[in-house]
Amino acid sequence: MAISPLAPAAFPDLPVIDGVTFAAASAGVKYKGRADVMLALLAPGSAIAGVFTRSATRSAPVLDCQAKLGGDPSGPAAVLVNSGNSNAFTGKNGIDAVAALTSAVAEVTGIDAKRVFTASTGVIGEPLPFERITAKLSDLYDAQSATSITDAARAIMTTDTFPKGATATVDISGKSVKIAGIAKGSGMIAPDMATMLVYIFTDALIAQDDLQALVSEWNNKTFNCITVDSDTSTSDTLIMVATGASGVDVTGNAAFSEALHQVMLDLAHQVVRDGEGASKFVTVGVTGAANDDDARKVALSIANSPLVKTAIAGEDANWGRVVMAVGKSGAAADRDTLSIRFGDITVAENGWRAPDYSEEAAAAYMKNDELVIGVDMGIGDGASTVWTCDLTHGYISINADYRS
Repeated sequence: MAISPLAPAAFPDLPVIDGVTFAAASAGVKYKGRADVMLALLAPGSAIAGVFTRSATRSAPVLDCQAKLGGDPSGPAAVLVNSGNSNAFTGKNGIDAVAALTSAVAEVTGIDAKRVFTASTGVIGEPLPFERITAKLSDLYDAQSATSITDAARAIMTTDTFPKGATATVDISGKSVKIAGIAKGSGMIAPDMATMLVYIFTDALIAQDDLQALVSEWNNKTFNCITVDSDTSTSDTLIMVATGASGVDVTGNAAFSEALHQVMLDLAHQVVRDGEGASKFVTVGVTGAANDDDARKVALSIANSPLVKTAIAGEDANWGRVVMAVGKSGAAADRDTLSIRFGDITVAENGWRAPDYSEEAAAAYMKNDELVIGVDMGIGDGASTVWTCDLTHGYISINADYRS
């Protein structure tokens, strides 16, 4: 599969996070000849926070992780992830598979099964061949390395065309605190919590409830503001681990909070840049709405519209489709106060086409790889920004053949 034209130039050089090691292996869950399972081991005392899909058909691994958050952090912990099979909509088989995997990790590593967090991503509705994963656990345990996070990022990919990583370092009271994150996601992206799978690690010292508050806050301004195709996965999982190895307490520290925000935003944007078949990265900004909730409704209505997205793919400055998306959003709107911009080009204002609108200039702008659609509702102070991509023939090809 060709790498997305919107991909970053290279995978970032992620720092070693003291208190975390990784390994990846090929278990043959679905894919042949590539790593499809990763195991991360976490130092005793690590604080673990998470956000998960709110889908009514969420998977057995998601339910298990949700039940385990906030437990006793004194002992070591582990994260086990496989790609190729989501272990979702698998009934009792799914629950049994999670129990088998967590028990096997406990047996191999000595970690309490209550501190083993699993995730699965891939095809929905097929029983997980968990025996293929348990057969690799000893190898994964023996291969643990503090520098193998890149291997882990590749192992969790499904239809992704590139592994996703982001990092930040913050100086606090003369000491460095590091953050490193990896993610996977390409299709079935309209998160109702996070994205497909995201794992973020830091050596910061922070209590679980404070870490949870930070993750939840920034999640709503990053992963919950992206959409590729308007579909919410059964398996969406974001887990963040703070090992405390740096000894630097970041509770209430604004610099650390903002650094985490930037890492999460970077990963979220990379998911959109790898949207299945994507050729355009699109920022949709809405201002002047009655309130922030209405602004978000409008922004997502535009970002999720197949008509808007196909116009963008065809490099067609069809701003009438933006008007349509605003009108159907359910948000309060006044036709005669509405303004629309493509980049710096005002295409409509005061409920009508702008007097100096140039179709040639707008058409030229639409040829860019990165686009900004701006809408001002003209009725209040509400604002929201979301990120999306275009909808091309590539999306249809990838998803029509997904189970083949």
